[in-house]
Amino acid sequence: MTPPADTTAAVRRFSRAERWVHRTTAVLMGVCVLTAACLYVPQLAELVGRRALVVTLHEWAGLALPVPVLAGLASRALRADLRRLNRFGPHDRTWLRAALHRDKRHASRPAGKFNAGQKIYAAWIAGATLVMLGTGLIMWFTHLTPLVWRTSATFVHDWLALTIGIVLAGHIGMALADPESRRGMRTGTVSREWANREHTLWRP
Repeated sequence: MTPPADTTAAVRRFSRAERWVHRTTAVLMGVCVLTAACLYVPQLAELVGRRALVVTLHEWAGLALPVPVLAGLASRALRADLRRLNRFGPHDRTWLRAALHRDKRHASRPAGKFNAGQKIYAAWIAGATLVMLGTGLIMWFTHLTPLVWRTSATFVHDWLALTIGIVLAGHIGMALADPESRRGMRTGTVSREWANREHTLWRP
């Protein structure tokens, strides 16, 4: 007879490279958000001053945003998790329906290593980052594009930045509400009990 699994044992969730990519990206995104706030909120602009320096920090942090992920592609674990994030199966639709109906029973929210909400967030933030990078470059190199392009780019960049700020606040709020998930990103491991409860289809 097979002995029952130790639900208190730690299981590996993220590699060191994945945690490095997440932390570095978070720092760069934080710099972008904070400098953007200093550029657009008059009270913060007056408090911080040195607008030219803030603009330079904002531009270079934005340009560097894709670098951690691109460097992290050397990691087999990161590539495997990116493939998982890009696959949306029937169980993800079930998870979304349960989430939309606020069904809190764990059995009604089947998930692999990543749930449907995490997959949607990852896809959205990746696309938003690329759009922000493209529009930012148009705004930066003003002599290379016509005025209508720069005007449109500024409109998209500003409003998408506000949306990103709201979505990031939600992402941080969800992380704060789940200490075990934060532990996984901080140390790379989570308890088997949490993995079995929150990610029923994941077999670490």
